[in-house]
Amino acid sequence: MTLEIDPEKVVLTEMVDGREVQLMYLETWDGLYAPIGLSKPPGDGPFPTVLLASGNGGEGMAWVRDAVRTRGYTMQRLVDAGYACAWLRYRTEVELGYNNGGPFVRDERQGREMFNRSPLEYEDEIAIIEQVKALPYVDPERIGLIGMSHGGEMIFKLTSEYHGVRAAVASEPANHEFLALTPDNTAFVNEETQLRNIEDMQMAEVEKVRGRIDMDLARKRISTIKTPILVTGRDEDHLQGIFRTSFELLEEAGKDAEWFSVDHDLHGYIYPIRRADGSYDLNDVQVAAIDRTIDYLDRHLKA
Repeated sequence: MTLEIDPEKVVLTEMVDGREVQLMYLETWDGLYAPIGLSKPPGDGPFPTVLLASGNGGEGMAWVRDAVRTRGYTMQRLVDAGYACAWLRYRTEVELGYNNGGPFVRDERQGREMFNRSPLEYEDEIAIIEQVKALPYVDPERIGLIGMSHGGEMIFKLTSEYHGVRAAVASEPANHEFLALTPDNTAFVNEETQLRNIEDMQMAEVEKVRGRIDMDLARKRISTIKTPILVTGRDEDHLQGIFRTSFELLEEAGKDAEWFSVDHDLHGYIYPIRRADGSYDLNDVQVAAIDRTIDYLDRHLKA
């Protein structure tokens, strides 16, 4: 492992599966740092670039290094296809922070910034995108995103107010907050923390989801999206109604949206997991889904 000694721009380089991965820390809006792990094709670029996200944040650089090592299949496929690609991490999701926090406002006090609230995790992703664009081997006009589960919801949140990416893939997007969904009795409040437990929330049917969301608010949020989005579902997922409704609202609003769904037993099939023997646990369904995802990104980032 080598260290480029610049305290304001720390980069660690390590080899994973014979490829170089740059581990770096990028500054978020409030001056804290978020970790990413980036790999790129040979050469100086500039390369179209895809950023990968999954889940609800936290765990720092250790999480990034683990993702690069144990969920690196899709990353390597993208690098082989000519993309720079990075796993990114962001601060932990705040329960209903998006609904309750309101628009983010930046002001000044005593010559320095003052905010009306702390940034949220999807705003970290915006900050990361902007700094990745400044890397010398990245084409800033050809940035794409893949977000899975809460990472997929983050795509909806950030593209509703930020228009700096060419295309995005929201895989199994857990959009209950973005759609302002009222859970039924399959969700409950943890008495100890007073936070909602929605792990087993049953929202498999579109009709049920449409009946429990704030349709006016959801459509208002959808209306400002300009980024083309591919939404992907999972046939037997208990949140499939949320995934499909998210696509349908994009389509009904006249947005550039596409959809496919697969029959697979893994939530997060877009990111195959490495077995203990070093091979990846994946089947033809996953390979085909990743093929379709890369084809979608090619159409938008390489045209």
